[in-house]
Amino acid sequence: MTLVDEKIVKKKGYNLHLVQTEKYKTNTLVWKMKAPLERETVTKRALLPYVLQAGSKAYPTSTKLRSYLDDLYGASFYVDLAKKGDYHIMSFSLEIANEKFLKDSAPLLEKGVQFLQEILFNPHIQDNQFDDEIVKSEKRNLKQRIQSVYDDKMRFASMRLLEEMYKGSPYSLQANGNLDDIDAIGPDELYQYFLSALEEDEIDFYIIGDVELSQAEQITDSLFELKDRQPKSAAAESVASKNEPNEVQEQQEINQGKLHIGYHTHVSYGDPDYFALQVFNGIFGGFSHSKLFANVREKASLAYYAASRIESHKGFMMVLSGIDSKNYSQAVKIIREQLDAMKNGEISDTEILQTRAVIRNQLLETIDTSRGLVEILYHNVVAHTQVTLDEWLEKVERTTKEEVTAVAAKVNIDTIYFLSGLEGA
Repeated sequence: MTLVDEKIVKKKGYNLHLVQTEKYKTNTLVWKMKAPLERETVTKRALLPYVLQAGSKAYPTSTKLRSYLDDLYGASFYVDLAKKGDYHIMSFSLEIANEKFLKDSAPLLEKGVQFLQEILFNPHIQDNQFDDEIVKSEKRNLKQRIQSVYDDKMRFASMRLLEEMYKGSPYSLQANGNLDDIDAIGPDELYQYFLSALEEDEIDFYIIGDVELSQAEQITDSLFELKDRQPKSAAAESVASKNEPNEVQEQQEINQGKLHIGYHTHVSYGDPDYFALQVFNGIFGGFSHSKLFANVREKASLAYYAASRIESHKGFMMVLSGIDSKNYSQAVKIIREQLDAMKNGEISDTEILQTRAVIRNQLLETIDTSRGLVEILYHNVVAHTQVTLDEWLEKVERTTKEEVTAVAAKVNIDTIYFLSGLEGA
């Protein structure tokens, strides 16, 4: 049985993704716009979805917009920003009731697509620019979102690690943009950028739910008219291996030190050994049975937490741990020993079996929600490949110890970032 049957139809200026499923009680519509991460545009893109979400021509205020969503049986609309590899993605999502489950047979799918079309193609503009008050308000909100990273020391340490490891490269940029660039963005400039993004971004539109595919396609065809485009690709970057990692230590008034270590895996989504990398990460630090959890946190009692995560589209892995400053050297040593152990093939059958099972459960849990399913399917768009969920599960299930050891051999440490308390190490 196929887990998910995704039909992809190339339209003028965008790709339409249709998934007919009875799994969800609601229908989900997600409009995604992707462009390379660039210093000049990252802050405008971070601001743009929130300005569009705040009002349109037909619903010029948030109150009117929310009131209309209530009329659509409490539909929920939200925007989001993400960084995947060297790309910046804006998402506009609408979750709406399926009329099949209502006594009233209002054409809710059509109304939902019409609503997104209104938000995206009829924004609240005056004199060829966005509404000044909305832009000012959303600029304040964006500043708060960026500021919140500085207040959350785990996120701050992750940000600083990327800034050091990818200095001068697009990947060092944050999805929410730069604090220093916000004030200079005017409502006219932002509107002009919006028009160019509609013409140039790679656009994918997902419709997921118990819908008639032909009807969904017909509705979309009648409402969206875009220009053909050749979306820009992010520039490929080569990665040089270092003999010794770059060490960066900083101090702030904090109680718990944040030790974050960056690695190059040289493997990304779409590569043949990507699934072995997933299993490697699960055994190394991804799950509660991992080597980092067992050896750094449990056995040595050096860390309040210790884990690893991979970025599927950049070939980047990060180890995150919270430690007392006095334990810095010992924690780094034990973390490095766990990677060496994996390179040497010190991996048990139990670790392989456990990790395969957890990855499987995690993936199935993710697609239990339509939003999660969209995120899984969207990996293929970012990587310009086509991997089905069935293939994903099958390849993880067939991953061997030898393949995990081989992928571990590619992983090399690049940067160690440590944020300690003012008392010093």
